[in-house]
Amino acid sequence: MGQGALAFLAQFSAWESNLGRSTISTLRGVTAMLIYTARRLLLAIPTLVLISMLIFAVMQLQPGGFLSNYLDDPRFSEETVNNIKRQFGLDQPLHIQYWNWLTSIVFRGDFGFSFLSGRPVSSIIWERVGWTVALASLTLAITWLIAVPLGIATALRRRGVLATGSNFLGYMGLATPDFLIALLLIYMVLSLGGTNVGGLFSPQYIDAPWSWDRFINFLSHLWIPIVAMSAEGLAGLMRQMRANLLDVLGMDYIRTARAKGLAERVVIYRHAVRNAINPMISLAGLSLPQLISSDIVVAKLLSLPTMGPLLLDSLFAKDQQVAMAILMLSAVLLVVGNLLADIALSLADPRIRYD
Repeated sequence: MGQGALAFLAQFSAWESNLGRSTISTLRGVTAMLIYTARRLLLAIPTLVLISMLIFAVMQLQPGGFLSNYLDDPRFSEETVNNIKRQFGLDQPLHIQYWNWLTSIVFRGDFGFSFLSGRPVSSIIWERVGWTVALASLTLAITWLIAVPLGIATALRRRGVLATGSNFLGYMGLATPDFLIALLLIYMVLSLGGTNVGGLFSPQYIDAPWSWDRFINFLSHLWIPIVAMSAEGLAGLMRQMRANLLDVLGMDYIRTARAKGLAERVVIYRHAVRNAINPMISLAGLSLPQLISSDIVVAKLLSLPTMGPLLLDSLFAKDQQVAMAILMLSAVLLVVGNLLADIALSLADPRIRYD
């Protein structure tokens, strides 16, 4: 009994020691990640400032401006236009205009005033943020959920019917513009007797409260933009995943794992796929700005209430405040997306450390 108790105490002491080392290692990893995240966030500040300078400078290179259209209107005199410029600070030097614009965004969340709509830019953007994020998120989710498994399947069965058909559809998706796919889908629906293929609702449901009929009507309109906007991305991601997995399957450690007698399922999904998907995580971070600037041509063609058509209209109308706000939001999402991709890479691949 005495020897058994001593053996138990020795095993408990070793377990406690291992647990302590594991806890310390975990705390060190979390601390290193927090320090790395804080450092990246601090570095993002000068990056976004430089991007804001570039956006402001490029927008100022536009000849004329929205207020110059008032000079051609006999209802507005030159004095009236000058008073409007003075009211919004547009008569000041460019560096003062830039400083006022930047500080208004940072300290008050004020993106300026839209002369085209006659409203604050913030209210215009918030009207479209919900639909923009919903459509882009759904498109990205469907694209990834289909592309990654198809890429894995075509890499494992390179000469099967599935691989041949997927590769053919992949080439077609890469070669066909998104707006052409949208036009073909519109033609198909109209040929089959459908109506009201544009927008997200039929006219009678646009301002109606949410109900089961309105939800069904929403789904009947939703599939066209989803298919049109996800086709090219799905084809590209599928081929990228296929190429990554084929490259990993030819590496020495995969052959070693098979030589050691590991099950093929373990070799493929625990070792090969886990390493092949790492570059895809970086691509996912770069896809985050699509939440703001999703396919502009398709959105314009289908009359979708998203940010893309708003950006295009503001550029054509020289409504600079709206365009600068949308471009700045896209830049912020790009910086945040890169940071999230790096953090996700460290979680997916234990070889990556940010000590």
